[in-house]
Amino acid sequence: MRRGLLAPGWAWLCIFIAAPLVILGAMSLGTAREGVPPYRLGLDWANFTALADPYYLDGLLGSLRIGAISALICLVIGYPMALGIARARQGQTLLMLVMLPFWTGLLLRLTAWIGIFRDEGLLNQALLGLGLISKKLPILHSDFAMYVGMVYCYLPFMILPLHARLVAANPALEQAAADLGASPWRVFTRVTLPLSLPGVWAGLALVFVPVTGEYVIPALLGSPSSLTMGRLIWQEFFENRDWPQSAALAMALLALLAVPALTLRRER
Repeated sequence: MRRGLLAPGWAWLCIFIAAPLVILGAMSLGTAREGVPPYRLGLDWANFTALADPYYLDGLLGSLRIGAISALICLVIGYPMALGIARARQGQTLLMLVMLPFWTGLLLRLTAWIGIFRDEGLLNQALLGLGLISKKLPILHSDFAMYVGMVYCYLPFMILPLHARLVAANPALEQAAADLGASPWRVFTRVTLPLSLPGVWAGLALVFVPVTGEYVIPALLGSPSSLTMGRLIWQEFFENRDWPQSAALAMALLALLAVPALTLRRER
């Protein structure tokens, strides 16, 4: 009975997760060639040894830096928001507003940010109108615009696990600490924050992992000169038609991003 109930789930995992990984792994050990498909299966490790090239290492380090910075910014912004939502009477309504951006397409939301950040956009016009700047700022296609887009799109992934953990915490513990003479800051650092740490780790992982492999936001809002793994994979796959090298990049990124997931599992 139990095996029968689990069979659809295992079939789904095998077809849509395990099988693509096997195909990607086999492709990463192949060699590029002219034809359809543009690769030949084999056991060539050259695609993985090529990852030591400074060009690929710069893309990897750039992606890790973007993921870490975006996750930390989301934590700094998202924790007070999650705490406020957990303590508010209309918490469910506020939580729905946090998830509201998911009701529209990602490209539509990024297009709105492009309209805000472009040279003739709302932000430059507002700064010029207030007299804060004397000429238009090149905001679009910059690191600032990219990080704004990252935080805007992935902030709910930080708020949701934090909110779930904070709501589940027993408020009597905070009240007891306050009754014993602890200041609000001491109550937060000694009671609230330790109880919410599983939510913090979950939020950091949920933001860091997808942001590190993100392609669309850096391509639309970021600087054209900045290297990320998403851009490198796209370039090798579509421009250079080197599918094995693109697969090797994807497998290396996948192996690297498995570390936060395993760490989160250990913390739980």
